[in-house]
Amino acid sequence: MNVSLTNEDKPQENQGYEGQEDEIPPPVPSPKPAQATEVPRSTSSTAFTTESHANGPESSRSQSPATSNAGSTGSAAHKRSMTISQGHTVSVVLISTALETIAASKEAKRSVAMRDSTRHALELVKSNQGGARPREVFEPLRLACETRSEKLMIASLDCISKLISYSFFAEPNTHLSQPIDSPPPSPHPSGRSSTSVPPYSSPQPSLVDLVAHTITACHTENTPDAVSLQIVKALLSLVLSPTILVHHSSLLKAVRTVYNVFLLSTDPVNQMVAQGGLTQMVHHVFTRCRQNNRKASADASSISEGLSSATRSSFSMPTADYNGSSTERVEDSQKSTRLSSASLPSLSSATEDDNMKKRSEPSKSFEKANPLDALPEVEHAAHHLTLRDLFIKDAFLVFRALCKLTMKPLNAESERDLKSHPMRSKLLSLHLVLTVLNSHMPLFVDPSAIIYSSSSNDATTFAQAITQYLCLSLSRNAVSPVPQVFEISVEIFWRVLSGLRTKLKKEIEVLLHEIFIPILEMKTSTLKQKAVILGMLSRLCQDPQALVEIYLNYDCDGQAIDNIYEHLMNIISKFSTSSGSSTQKGPEPPSPALSPTKNQSPHATPSLTAVGLGVPGTMDTSHMGLSESQLRRQGLECLVGVLRSLVAWGTAAGKTSSDDNLALTSARLLPGEDVRPEPVTPEGNLERLSVSGGSVETLRQPTPELADDPSRFESAKQRKTTLLEGIKKFNFKPKRGTQFLVETGFIPSTSPQDIARFLLTTDGLSKAMIGEYLGEGDEENVATMHAFVDMLDFKDLPFVDALRLFLQSFRLPGEAQKIDRFMLKFAERYIAGNVKTPFANADTAYVLAYSTILLNTDAHNPQVKKRMTKADFLKNNRGINDGADLPEEMLSVIYDEIVSNEIRMKDEVESGIAVTGPGPGLANALASVGRDLQKEAYVMQSNGMANKTEALFRTMMRTQRKGSKGVDQFFSASHFVHVRPMFDVAWIPFLAGLSGPLQETDDLEVVELCLEGFKNAIRIVCFFDLELQRNAFVTTLAKFTFLNNLGEMKTKNMEAIKALLDVAVTEGNNLKGSWHEVLTCVSQLEHMQLISNGVDIPDPGRKGRGRKVPTEELANESRSTHITVAADMVFSLSHFLSGTAIVDFVQALSDVSWEEIQSSGLSQHPRLFSLQKLVEISYYNMNRIRLEWSNLWDILGEHFNQVCCHNNPHVGFFALDSLRQLAMRFLEKEELPHFKFQKDFLKPFEYTMIHNQNPDIRDMVLQCLQQMIQARVQNMRSGWRTMFGVFSAASKVLTERVASSAFEIVSRLNKDHFPAIVRYGAFADLTVCITEFCKVSKYQKISLLAIAMLRGVIPVMLECPDCSFVSTDEHVVNPPTDDPMIRYWFPVLFGFYDIIMNGEDLEVRRLALDSLFTTLKTYGKTYPVQFWDTVCQELLFPIFAVLKSSQDLSRFSTQEDMSVWLSTTMIQALRDLIDLYTYYFDILERFLDGLLDLLCVCICQENDTLARIGTSCLQQLLESNVTKLSTARWERVTTTFVRLFKTTTPHQLFDESLRVEIDGGPSELADSSTETNGLTILPAPLSPNNESSKPDMRPSLTERRRIFKQIIVKCVLQLLLIETTNDLLRNDAVYNTIPPDQLLRLMGVLDHSYQFARMFNDDKELRTGLWKVGFMKHLPNLLKQESSSAATLVHVLLRMYYDTRPDHQSARPQIAERLLPLGLGVLQDYNKLRADTQGKNIVAWTPVVAEILDGFCRFDDKAFVRYLPAIYPLATELLSREMAPEIRQPLKTYFVRVGYAQGILDVSS
Repeated sequence: MNVSLTNEDKPQENQGYEGQEDEIPPPVPSPKPAQATEVPRSTSSTAFTTESHANGPESSRSQSPATSNAGSTGSAAHKRSMTISQGHTVSVVLISTALETIAASKEAKRSVAMRDSTRHALELVKSNQGGARPREVFEPLRLACETRSEKLMIASLDCISKLISYSFFAEPNTHLSQPIDSPPPSPHPSGRSSTSVPPYSSPQPSLVDLVAHTITACHTENTPDAVSLQIVKALLSLVLSPTILVHHSSLLKAVRTVYNVFLLSTDPVNQMVAQGGLTQMVHHVFTRCRQNNRKASADASSISEGLSSATRSSFSMPTADYNGSSTERVEDSQKSTRLSSASLPSLSSATEDDNMKKRSEPSKSFEKANPLDALPEVEHAAHHLTLRDLFIKDAFLVFRALCKLTMKPLNAESERDLKSHPMRSKLLSLHLVLTVLNSHMPLFVDPSAIIYSSSSNDATTFAQAITQYLCLSLSRNAVSPVPQVFEISVEIFWRVLSGLRTKLKKEIEVLLHEIFIPILEMKTSTLKQKAVILGMLSRLCQDPQALVEIYLNYDCDGQAIDNIYEHLMNIISKFSTSSGSSTQKGPEPPSPALSPTKNQSPHATPSLTAVGLGVPGTMDTSHMGLSESQLRRQGLECLVGVLRSLVAWGTAAGKTSSDDNLALTSARLLPGEDVRPEPVTPEGNLERLSVSGGSVETLRQPTPELADDPSRFESAKQRKTTLLEGIKKFNFKPKRGTQFLVETGFIPSTSPQDIARFLLTTDGLSKAMIGEYLGEGDEENVATMHAFVDMLDFKDLPFVDALRLFLQSFRLPGEAQKIDRFMLKFAERYIAGNVKTPFANADTAYVLAYSTILLNTDAHNPQVKKRMTKADFLKNNRGINDGADLPEEMLSVIYDEIVSNEIRMKDEVESGIAVTGPGPGLANALASVGRDLQKEAYVMQSNGMANKTEALFRTMMRTQRKGSKGVDQFFSASHFVHVRPMFDVAWIPFLAGLSGPLQETDDLEVVELCLEGFKNAIRIVCFFDLELQRNAFVTTLAKFTFLNNLGEMKTKNMEAIKALLDVAVTEGNNLKGSWHEVLTCVSQLEHMQLISNGVDIPDPGRKGRGRKVPTEELANESRSTHITVAADMVFSLSHFLSGTAIVDFVQALSDVSWEEIQSSGLSQHPRLFSLQKLVEISYYNMNRIRLEWSNLWDILGEHFNQVCCHNNPHVGFFALDSLRQLAMRFLEKEELPHFKFQKDFLKPFEYTMIHNQNPDIRDMVLQCLQQMIQARVQNMRSGWRTMFGVFSAASKVLTERVASSAFEIVSRLNKDHFPAIVRYGAFADLTVCITEFCKVSKYQKISLLAIAMLRGVIPVMLECPDCSFVSTDEHVVNPPTDDPMIRYWFPVLFGFYDIIMNGEDLEVRRLALDSLFTTLKTYGKTYPVQFWDTVCQELLFPIFAVLKSSQDLSRFSTQEDMSVWLSTTMIQALRDLIDLYTYYFDILERFLDGLLDLLCVCICQENDTLARIGTSCLQQLLESNVTKLSTARWERVTTTFVRLFKTTTPHQLFDESLRVEIDGGPSELADSSTETNGLTILPAPLSPNNESSKPDMRPSLTERRRIFKQIIVKCVLQLLLIETTNDLLRNDAVYNTIPPDQLLRLMGVLDHSYQFARMFNDDKELRTGLWKVGFMKHLPNLLKQESSSAATLVHVLLRMYYDTRPDHQSARPQIAERLLPLGLGVLQDYNKLRADTQGKNIVAWTPVVAEILDGFCRFDDKAFVRYLPAIYPLATELLSREMAPEIRQPLKTYFVRVGYAQGILDVSS
């Protein structure tokens, strides 16, 4: 019955180790119904594992204090009873078999104790009391283990492991009797209060510890395999037991023992089981930290079941992890590398080291005073440890132990032998570390996982606690030349980087900067090593967040020495572009460190070389680093990965800000999905990026939430860049560098202290340059050096240590004076800090320092042949201590230390030894046989690296202990903007890394990678609008298409074409200027297709050279669906482009089109591909808003202007036709009022008509417009205006058919579409157009027809309802711009004016003049006064502008033309104007001033023809309107006359400077006066009179000639004016209307003219002088002026005197005042004239004298008598002269009147 039970209910836990018979029943339900006598095991065990054990672990052991379970006592009792019931049915079999075996053995017979305890135990078991006394039952089993008998040990261990499975050793809490409130003793690994008693000497060690000790003690170096297996099984049961909890030292012992079994056992099965068991244990230890304590037992059974299956199948299946997720396969890869067995002394010795205080590890060096090492001895800490705290501490201890195991050094032999113990130990420990990191990262980053220190009660997070061990392990192993060790180390580092980067910011930086990056850059490292690191980097590159955070935390951190991200990108880029020359010549060794061993045993031990493969997410490195090319490929994949990640991070995170952009992308991808490779959209990428499913996600913990402010990082990066620049400057020229660093604020001031502090604390400064700077003799340098040394702390340091510290902070310069200054200061500082020294004074220290430096050089310089001995050294330093000697012992110590340990700069130590090849010669050749020189060099360098890294870590740990942890804050990335600066710093390596391979390789896979990189890079540059970078990438990609070099083209170039097209389709919105490259390629692609089809295409660039044609295959590929569709999509999807992007696109397409056309020259078949595409995309984009279209048309219109005027007519015809098609399409759309798009898009027609001289092209323009009119006239709006612009341009064309057909079209439009033209605001354009036809001289017929048409427009216009002339009176007043007079009348009238001014044909001008004035007369009465104002100012007066300014003459091509125009058109116009004034005087009276001014200008001309016309017009104006002039107007008229007389008075006659003789004589001048007016009439306004020369200025000959000419003109004009005045005033109508006061003003002017002439005539000397200088050919006089002005004066004054009107009567005294002196003066002068010489004068004056006498005769009596005395003598004088009859008569009358007056005659008679 019992037997069947045992066999049937075997536990599944440990099956399959060796398939042994005796198995342990597990706590699982029985399939059979249990008997009544037995407590059913199913119930009991279930109850036990669930209910009881809920409290069990905490209540059942003395090791679990600080519990708070209320029911712990009860549960313990309950549990005991359970165990008893079990014992009753099961224990008998379980235990008694083993006990009986022991009792029967010969050892039991020998040992009384064993015999007694066995018997006692058997009795207990049989009496069912065994469960209550587990210790007594255990005692014989323990003793049996100590016998070292294989049989007993196996039986005993088997029994123990089965009892463990039944929780047999779970003790009740021995401390329960104590009150809970007082804290129980803190647990200790051995389960007792921490006393100094050695383990197991206490009477009552915890039962678990006892069991653990017993099992572990069974293992020694020569334990049989079967026993070893049982040991592993027992320990596994113990550690994995859910109820019996093993902690601290017992746990470590268990782990170590299994570890030793693995190392020492020779049986492969044992090794496998041990390795698997170890992995399970370590997993368990870490898993229980994470678990809820209540869950722990429930999951235990699944663990054990999982284990059994895993071990049985050699760990090849995944087993259930403790938290339910899939665990790693602990897979022992059966590779060709082996493990052999030898003892691992330190590990075995550590087994005895229960206290764990001083463990015999070789790496004591880093355990100096680490508080964490003392953790096991937990005192009564303030913190009450929970069970989880214990678990965490267990995990820490196990991890620490593993790390320390990884750090054991390997000797050269072990390195070569993978089966050596040290090697297997290292590989297993590294593998376990990797496994833990891979599966239990959440624990490492859990802030609540805290370890409490026993000594200082400090709480340390788990991550902080393990950091130093993990980092030191990495620093040792990551430089290993053993590939297996190296690879696992890199894997471990990747786990640290991906999971722990937030916790180990500084440490990661050190590892990368000091180890991994240098290995990548070293020449001595192997390809495999580089490949493995690259593999790790490629995973980093695929994790966008990690990548961005590396940039933020290292590149943007001023504290970080290196720009890690930038550095990595540069290295990766170098890898991808490295040339094929390998560092290793000849065939590569199969592996860097291992030479293959010959004798391979048939039973190869399970290999640990690639154990990493068992861990998910581990790289398969077996195929890595086999060749340079593979490495290049890896580098390239890395680069592309980076770009992929940047795209994913930058654009996915940026989605919110650019939804439209992504929507566009997706929209643009729809039509061609089947033909395009998958575009790089963020969504697609993110999935591709996650490495091996979710492993990265589980590793990456949320990074700490610090505000992610991109601008802050940008400024930090900027600051760092500046600092690095400053350091670079310092390392080149220290003074300049220091100045720069002060200016940029890195050194706060120029004080010596600040500079010294910077030099001492800043990384990257060259020590040699610091030495140079501090050694200078300048005052400030010396001060800085003193401050520098004062900052070094030499307190209580031995002399050599102080000197070493001093000399390692800078490099001593070579000059003795500088060294002297340094040493003096050192000595002073050393003495100041060390009071208790044997030195009498500072001098001693100074001399000794010098002496030590000399010794250092002597002992270590390879060039020194004879080295200094100790005796020499002592001798050299005699008497230096103030005359005495220094202690010999001290000097001896100094000597030994220097000789054994050279004082070297730190960086010299770090850089290791330069690799030197073997020297030449046979001896060297023989010496290097069998040596791997590269490996030796690598080992030397790598040791240096490892040492430096360890030193850095130690320094970091020291500073962290001091509490300065807060500096290294880790920044998490969340913002997409970081991608921009990341790309910015690395774009050049990206470009180089992508374009290098693309250029060199033809491997299509590599090409595809490069092109993917290009696409991603362009995606980024487009997204962030980085112009320079965008141009670089797109241009480079475009160059790779080889479309401009078809003969060299290969398949990869076709791929580049596809990539470029894909870029165009996906990134179109942001390509901006780079569209040019893309579209050039599309154009060249079409060109290639034409060539490959055999079409002959002109190529002006290749005259005489044969053109290379692409291969057939490529030609076919160029026509493939992918390329054709993608090229088409570039255009067909253009309507998805944004408003700004389409403008860039069209601009680029226009440029490419022009380049194509230019390249075609004058070929019959020019290339018009892009022009055709321009038309197509215009169709595609027809539905864009007008605002966008107007921007597009600015470009398109300009392009069509260029193309339509190309000198190749084929181009012009095609362009015009394209333009016509487009215009037809545009005209289909209705245009709203006030828009002018039609006007704009028809402009190129006008431009072509003006600029293209080809009549056929011009003809085609007209045909195009005619078609538009026929087809779309109903939609024509603003386009009318451009149309008329075209016809106007056509009117000027010298080809008659063009001008005629244009005129015909205009006539038809005028006739058929006048209302539409008016309605859409083109009326003015119509009139301008007609006017242009009128002005053409070549075709008079057209001109005359056109002027008739212009006249004919008026009546139609007036009747047209759209012109709004037919509106009613009460219509609202229009705003000025919409005034119909201005909109309709003015253009017509202006047309006439324009023809008058510019018409070339006289007849046409005459007609226009006639039409203008006729129209004004006919319709003028309807014009408002304001419009008349406009007409006068804008149309009438400007006709005469030519008289005022010479600027207006420019419109005449020759003087003759102008003369004709003046003498015909203008004179007629002036007459017509006077006529118009007379006709509409009432309306135009208000403009009289303007007209008078105009007449003044006309009169005051040097050309007397014009002047005469002016005066006659003035006369006509006054005479015609004499009755209509008001008093005010008369005043204005008089003022005009006054002004005219003043202007024409020749005052310069009296200018003396004109009479001075000038060389050249008078004769020449006299000739010039003959240049009087010929036939030509030219306007030349007179210069005003105030222009007289300054007295001291002598006019030149030509100047004088000009002045004389003007004087003569003025004299003539004055005479003309006198005549005009005379004529006017003799006109009765004028005389009767003009007011007397105005008449008197006129008389005043005439009087002035008379007096001026008289004065001149009387001055004989003056006249002679002028004659002499050639003023005239005869003696000048002003007789005509004098006499005619006097005549007019006399006549008018007399008439006024005798005028009977009251006004005149009242003015009579004034008149008399003028009249008498004048008359008397004339008579006196007349009497003086001599008949013989002055006959002319007598003739001129005779009528005047007659009139005067006549007037005197008519005085009334009173006046006659009054003036008699004055007149009479003069009258009498006349009698003595010969008199003309007209004088004789009045003289007779006078004398008769005198007779009457004096009473001589009688009145009556």
